[in-house]
Amino acid sequence: MRCPYCANDDTRVIDSRLGDGGESVRRRRECQSCNERFTTFEHIVLQMPQVIKSDQRRERFDDEKLRRGLARALEKRPVDAEAIEGAMNRIMRRFTHKGDREIEAKQIGEAVMEELRELDEVAYVRFASVYRSFQDLEAFSEEVEKLRETLSDRSGKVQLSLFANGKD
Repeated sequence: MRCPYCANDDTRVIDSRLGDGGESVRRRRECQSCNERFTTFEHIVLQMPQVIKSDQRRERFDDEKLRRGLARALEKRPVDAEAIEGAMNRIMRRFTHKGDREIEAKQIGEAVMEELRELDEVAYVRFASVYRSFQDLEAFSEEVEKLRETLSDRSGKVQLSLFANGKD
């Protein structure tokens, strides 16, 4: 692995950990030349289906475009890189496991919104405002209200499951 600071090829692994439920490996490395440390991620390369755009054009799936979209929504939010990688892997796995040769772009957008809803509510609303092209404050308010309902439903389910056991 080449050092991103001095471009030396001589680096050593300091620590390796499984990430994303065993789907990736996170490695801390140290350059033997400049002694700088950096992190790399190793993951399986999956054959992604073609993407059908809204105008019916087909293009190859671009994982960097997905990464940029997630990063833009999560900009200045307290979400670590490992959580973002995990979300990316889950989105990509969802479409490779289906076995479809083509997927619609809107399916990717919806999958991103589901992941962002779990990672960070502010990032979810940011992405939704662009993805759903809110035209006015009312549309924006409706989406925030849907998010509130989802969150309150989720907390209600947790509460009910605690009482269902019959324990106080």
